Amino acid sequence: MTEGTDARHGPGLKTVVGASSAGTAFEWYDFFVFGSLTTIIARHFFADAGETVSYIMALLTFGLGFVVRPLGALVFGWFGDRTGRKTTFLVTITLMGLATVAIGLLPDYGQIGIAAPILLLVMRMLQGFALGGEYGGAAIYVAEHSPREKRGLLTGWIQTTAAMGLIGALTVILTTRAILGVEAFDEWGWRIPFLLSALLLAISLWIRLKLNESPAYQQMEAEGGERRAPYREAFLTWKNGRFVLIALFGIMIAQGAVWYCGYFYTRFFMERVLKVDTNTVDQLVLMVTVASAFLYIFFGWLSDKVGRKPVMLFGMILALVAFFPGFHALTKAANPALAEAQASAPVTVIADPATCALQFDPIGKASFSSSCDIAKSILSNAGVSYSNEAGGRGSVAVVRVGSVEVASAEGAGLDAAGLKALRTDVEGRVKAALVEAGYPEKADPARINMPLVFAILMIFMVGATALYGPQAAALVELFPTRVRYTAMSLPYNIGTGWVGGLLPAASFALVAASGNIYFGLWYSVAFTLVAVVVSLIWLPETKGRDLNTMTD
Repeated sequence: MTEGTDARHGPGLKTVVGASSAGTAFEWYDFFVFGSLTTIIARHFFADAGETVSYIMALLTFGLGFVVRPLGALVFGWFGDRTGRKTTFLVTITLMGLATVAIGLLPDYGQIGIAAPILLLVMRMLQGFALGGEYGGAAIYVAEHSPREKRGLLTGWIQTTAAMGLIGALTVILTTRAILGVEAFDEWGWRIPFLLSALLLAISLWIRLKLNESPAYQQMEAEGGERRAPYREAFLTWKNGRFVLIALFGIMIAQGAVWYCGYFYTRFFMERVLKVDTNTVDQLVLMVTVASAFLYIFFGWLSDKVGRKPVMLFGMILALVAFFPGFHALTKAANPALAEAQASAPVTVIADPATCALQFDPIGKASFSSSCDIAKSILSNAGVSYSNEAGGRGSVAVVRVGSVEVASAEGAGLDAAGLKALRTDVEGRVKAALVEAGYPEKADPARINMPLVFAILMIFMVGATALYGPQAAALVELFPTRVRYTAMSLPYNIGTGWVGGLLPAASFALVAASGNIYFGLWYSVAFTLVAVVVSLIWLPETKGRDLNTMTD
């Protein structure tokens, strides 16, 4: 890297990019530690809910951190446009670090009861609030220092911080688990990756304190002018407001769908549906993340040559084409016995539709005691795909495994102990039929085709990195300096926060409702398809724009 002329009176480009990237990687580390430990967190903080419900609640808690990100984008975007980039992202990184350390210190449900999940939710909201202001500040800061012909390349380093954060999170988790052992890690060692954030926070703050304000912001301040009103200028004027909408619907909803499907839903699918050992899943995700990390920078560089739009469209379309065949292939590669059983002995739930509820209870109070609900919850927890067939009115649900039929049972009116015993009985009979038909309880490590699984995951990563690599440059180039922080941060955090953050929980709920283990992919397909259409028609090419002379 060479120093840009705009940075000659302050830190060089290496320092600017390095400091911005290091801080953002730390924030992603904080966020991904939680996502990677969702299964363990579910057991510690949602202990009184059932297995399926507790996992969904943990996923929703993870997603809640994303839901509040647009609020953080609005608050910190306003401060970033009014008071400067540097001060704002110093505040965001401090808030993120403190919230993460606090999660590592929280008592669990067994110690303080319902207060535990409530405090966990508060900390997740603080994490999401902070991250809502972090990305925009770092991306803008680097872009406003970069020569226009290298803007995609240099902001690509900000994009790769997501991979660096995930690599750091997985490395710490795997190392800690290996040192302590699985039992100790699950009991208390899971707190260590959160507590490590205290050290990372100190290092990141020290690095960022060396930075000056960005050249574009300094130039705007020097030129003076009328008082800035970021909200009004960004969202209530059509010149800027239309680009906010284009950024959201032409780029960011696909970002949420493609990136989070590739990184998080594949993980959930392998662990919860295909029953691959958690440690193996962590290792696979880590290998894929390391292998794909350079692609963010490559695609950012490529967008400097051929344009932002064609590179991002390539990523969207690749993901769109790969979603369904990729996950079907993943099943055959990671758990071939499951794929074989699904083909030779398909499962059907025959029940009165009026007795079947949606297998989703965010507060954990529904009993799901009908014979249909009991049958479907057993199959959902087992990761078994099933079809639905209408039975007679008021009839007891039946699970058909190939040619074998297993009757469920009605649990209405039973107390908690009686309902649990009834479920155990039905589950035992259903699982016996599944085992007899060849359905595996876990993926056989000896039959996992690791090279093929790796190749399939890399296809998703290529799509995700092609979309994400040029994205920072594209978003920055859509908006003038006066409103840049506010205008780009909101669509970014709605797309990644709402669409991406809720993807695991929403997709899991779709699977549980339909019985089809691939049905959750329609969530990603729908959002990506909309973005492809909007991008093709309305998204302008922004490569090479002069950030200092853009006007609103």
